[in-house]
Amino acid sequence: MFSGNRRYLALFFPLLSADRWQREAPSSDTVQRVFVEKRRGAMRLVALDAHALSLGLVPGMTLADARARVPDLATHDHSPAADAALLERVADDCDRYTPMVALDLPDGLILDITGCAHIWGGEAALVADLSARMGRAGLSVRHALAETPDRARALARHGEAPTILALDLDEDQTIALRRAGLATIADLAARPRSPLAARFGMDMVARLARVLGEEDIRITPRRVPPALFVMRRFAEPIAATDYVLATLEALADEARDALRERGEGGRRFAASLFRSDGDVRQLFVETGQPTHDPALLMRLFRERIEALADPLDPGFGYDAVRLDIAVTEPLGPVQTGLATPVAGDAEVAGLVDRLSTRLGRNRVQRLGSRDTHIPEQACFTFPANDPPDPMPWPKVTAGEPPLRPLHLFDPPQPILAIAEVPDGPPRRFQWRRRTHVVVRYEGPERIASEWWRRREGHEAGKGGMTRDYFRVEDERGRRFWLFRHGLYGSEARSPDWYLHGLFA
Repeated sequence: MFSGNRRYLALFFPLLSADRWQREAPSSDTVQRVFVEKRRGAMRLVALDAHALSLGLVPGMTLADARARVPDLATHDHSPAADAALLERVADDCDRYTPMVALDLPDGLILDITGCAHIWGGEAALVADLSARMGRAGLSVRHALAETPDRARALARHGEAPTILALDLDEDQTIALRRAGLATIADLAARPRSPLAARFGMDMVARLARVLGEEDIRITPRRVPPALFVMRRFAEPIAATDYVLATLEALADEARDALRERGEGGRRFAASLFRSDGDVRQLFVETGQPTHDPALLMRLFRERIEALADPLDPGFGYDAVRLDIAVTEPLGPVQTGLATPVAGDAEVAGLVDRLSTRLGRNRVQRLGSRDTHIPEQACFTFPANDPPDPMPWPKVTAGEPPLRPLHLFDPPQPILAIAEVPDGPPRRFQWRRRTHVVVRYEGPERIASEWWRRREGHEAGKGGMTRDYFRVEDERGRRFWLFRHGLYGSEARSPDWYLHGLFA
């Protein structure tokens, strides 16, 4: 038996398609319903309701054989997408028990409840609450607890004495095992592993070890688990938004204490509001700097609620609220002034947080530096709430004029220029029907193309030619950033000129 301390709860919904149909179109009739699709050249039963199963019909049977036994069958097209959507909603609701929820398609879930059962008063109380909730939702469910996910799954689907079907082997392997007289997991467990591996393959032996609870390969949760979460449950569902916000504030206080102990702050937060009917509403906020300030979080959550296109609908009320701190970072001491706190970065970060929360994280952008000498590619934009870009901006020498203008044209604007050949500066140029006489200039600053990024057949094109940049000033003191595109004679017979930017 695996000696770890993890605990898994497997859920199996044997009547998922029928339960979904009943939820969507409630009916009190006792008609036998089956769900069919075309497989191996014939219409076959894929899912059945309890009435059809009680009459001896089974998945995989052809529709013709089923109707020969039960003429008055009600048939429906099987909809795997609709079943999967229902399973996703059930998984959302199961997030109230643990953030570690994995889909076990097409009709199951596996929950890692390690360290979560005490919130519900123990494993038995957690399972009882979950079973009652599934019953109220109209879902038939079988469950099992075990030390490994595969063992829990086998027990939930096949009972305490599972057959070799619990191994989920292919048809050839299953037939070979049965012909060898090995019909149950107990039969396999009693045999030495080496002969089994030699005859049936290592994959079968590995699956056997997991089903027996000897090996835990963990589950892959459908969502990345948060670094920290805190939760409140209510004896009676609540419907008032103010009470929900008060609960969130209490959870933020609790999270602050936990983060302080770690010396960390959170940057991404999610509030999950679990309705008593199984629906879940989620609110997400981000901060530009790590924080554990409850007042800041509550301002952002209120901003998020006010920005919602549709208001929070509590339905019959929320019976649980959870606050997830999805991303944490070390939180260092804050530098303050001798007399008054230094505002600066903190105030800007707070403004960015509020704007990003209200307008959307991709609507508020900032600039980052990119390691390239191509001017128009030297910076890029990214969400202002993302971590700072590690690439430093080029340093500016004090007292020296800027090498690059603040305003760049995208794309550069073509101009007519008179210049000395082959690499002389422009003497005059015409832009937007106006002629400018150059009285001062600096340059050229030669910038070659990034040859390692050239596309095949592009070397001779404009994207691969050399640029000679000049900083020029006209007779009225206006300063421009011009470049000649292409080396005279070798890259272009008559190079073109462009205006790329304006100096302040």
